[in-house]
Amino acid sequence: MGEYWSGLIWLAVLLALNAFFVAAEFAVISARRSQVEPKAEAGSRPAATALWAMEHATLMLATCQLGITVCSLVILNVAEPSIHHLLEIPFGETGLSQQGVTLVSFAVALGLVTFLHVVFGEMVPKNIAFSIPDRAVLVLAVPLVYISRVVKPIIWLLNEIANNFLRLVGVEPKDETTSTYTLDEIATIVEQSTEEGLLEDESGTVTATFEFSGKYVGDVEVPIGSLVMLPEDTTPAGVQRAVERHGFSRYIVADLSGTPIGYVHVKDVMELAGTPAFHQPIPFEHLRPLARLQRSVEIEDALDHLRRSGDHIAVVIDERGEIAGALFLEDIIEVLVGEVYDSTQRVRSIRPRVAAATVDRDATNRGARS
Repeated sequence: MGEYWSGLIWLAVLLALNAFFVAAEFAVISARRSQVEPKAEAGSRPAATALWAMEHATLMLATCQLGITVCSLVILNVAEPSIHHLLEIPFGETGLSQQGVTLVSFAVALGLVTFLHVVFGEMVPKNIAFSIPDRAVLVLAVPLVYISRVVKPIIWLLNEIANNFLRLVGVEPKDETTSTYTLDEIATIVEQSTEEGLLEDESGTVTATFEFSGKYVGDVEVPIGSLVMLPEDTTPAGVQRAVERHGFSRYIVADLSGTPIGYVHVKDVMELAGTPAFHQPIPFEHLRPLARLQRSVEIEDALDHLRRSGDHIAVVIDERGEIAGALFLEDIIEVLVGEVYDSTQRVRSIRPRVAAATVDRDATNRGARS
């Protein structure tokens, strides 16, 4: 009789072990690296171990699967027979035949063990790990990593077999859990957080960030007909008059055919005030170069190009290879942060804008536009 009761003790132990492996498995794949990594950098050894486990996810999952399988088999081979024989005692008093008592006892024992295994060995630990993955992984990763090192030869063999099979069917195995999100996933997170009051986006900057990623140069360009360009023989004095009239610090310069050939910044010519050169045409070599961008280029790539080149204005080339308009750095940034005014603009009246913003407060101007 004592050996049957010991089976119940084994049942409790095996259920606890099974629950540990299940919880550890879900904690490793559900925990966020961004929550664990700062603790590891601060010197937390459990966090460092948890981070290592997350970086070796396939090894950890293989260890958990091995542990769950072994626990499940031992429960069926040790705990179930013990409960079966213990149930035969009360069922034997019901007047059933020996065969009937054995059959009923087996069915009840199997159902009871299955219920305990599924509920307390699987579902409860899984739900706990899902609810608090960042805390669970700090507790469970340490013993899990230790167990994985003890059974590493077996795990390595099983893992290699599984990985080779995956490669045969065209799937490249990964050792680390995915810790990045797609743009759509981030947008969904922001939307849900805003609805639940966890995030405030009164300025609309966060929302504009996602819209920014879906725009192209053609969406932000200023049409060539909307630009106010200075002639190629313009003088510093002419630039000064343009500033007084339009209030911008940059102006595109065009040749006789109306083709943009460069741009001038007011600070490039104001130092000539009071000199004879102030009333002489600006030499071509003193004009700032214009970048060239295709209309179909994504706005993020356009921003990166302008930042790397140091240019603030680019001419936009259409599908026929002709100049269709201009792209201003101010307009790109304004897609993100909203209306930005030129530091030299005197009149801040409401007027049509395509988009704008700047990184350089002294020089953010869309130059020669009406």
